[in-house]
Amino acid sequence: MRVELVERALRNASDTMRIEPDAIFHSDRGSVYTSASFRALVISLGMRSSMGKTGICWDNSQAETFFSALKNERVCRTTYATKGRARSDVIRYIEGFYNSRRRHSALDYRRPNEVHYSYQQPATAA
Repeated sequence: MRVELVERALRNASDTMRIEPDAIFHSDRGSVYTSASFRALVISLGMRSSMGKTGICWDNSQAETFFSALKNERVCRTTYATKGRARSDVIRYIEGFYNSRRRHSALDYRRPNEVHYSYQQPATAA
């Protein structure tokens, strides 16, 4: 994986949604996440880095579960003619199914979009 790829993904996220100040970007200790340029980008976006401990798989278990689902439910069942078609299909899977329809036990059986947008709602006075 290239540093540019994960930097582009994080910039895309910051361009398409509001990132709360001091949001935490959690990752493993891969070289792309520990690179000076990526860490500078995280800081420039007002975020904090968090990394799992070496050899402790539980720190990153939800991300690992997501990628397992993506591979097993979509990517490994599909043959892509081009990188562009693969990219479009993965985005369609994430945005059209995974975030909007798939319920998750780690989210109290809610959909990721439900949880995400519940944080975006202003608190109502009692």
